[in-house]
Amino acid sequence: MTAEACPAAVFLDRDGTVTEEVGYVNHVDRLKLIPGAAQAIRRLNETQIPVILVTNQAGVARGYFPESLVTEVHQRLTELLAAEHAHLDAIYYCPHHPTVGSPPYCQPCGCRKPDTGMVEQAIEDLNLHHRHFFVVGDKYSDIRMATRIGARGIFVLTGYGKGEYEMFSPSWKVQPDHIAADLLQATEWILQQLSRNNPAPPHTQEKQDGPQS
Repeated sequence: MTAEACPAAVFLDRDGTVTEEVGYVNHVDRLKLIPGAAQAIRRLNETQIPVILVTNQAGVARGYFPESLVTEVHQRLTELLAAEHAHLDAIYYCPHHPTVGSPPYCQPCGCRKPDTGMVEQAIEDLNLHHRHFFVVGDKYSDIRMATRIGARGIFVLTGYGKGEYEMFSPSWKVQPDHIAADLLQATEWILQQLSRNNPAPPHTQEKQDGPQS
């Protein structure tokens, strides 16, 4: 399967999806890959499907760590993946919060998930137009973002996923297209859909926005 034969792209959440959920990653030593995550990303790399990380990092706005630490953490993430022969095609993060902190980080923005600014920037930067998009994450905000970009949303039960799904999914205005135990299982589902040449339409867009998570 080549990029030309399979015009798709996958957007991944970070904490709780690719890396272990530890609260705020305020030191590079706290960053740990979820078992199977590197293998999942490598599988997508092997099929030449772009893999893009999109992550909210409001710890910057909250003053928990400087923005420079986000860069250091992502460099460490790149190294951990490379050690397992996997790579991300791009990394985007939002350091903002709409009500907490000081300017320039305390501001309403278009990049904080479930808003779509990070994805839109990736589409332009990587020329991902006219592709079938998949979003994988452990929070409802990831699924909401998926609906807004016309992507198929896959909810993983790692990180906050299992608790959030069991407690709150009955009230969600839009449901995931698929529930997966982890990123590796989510990746296998994505590849199955694409191998069947079946990029079916995602769930319909939410009728009314709830509060941002």
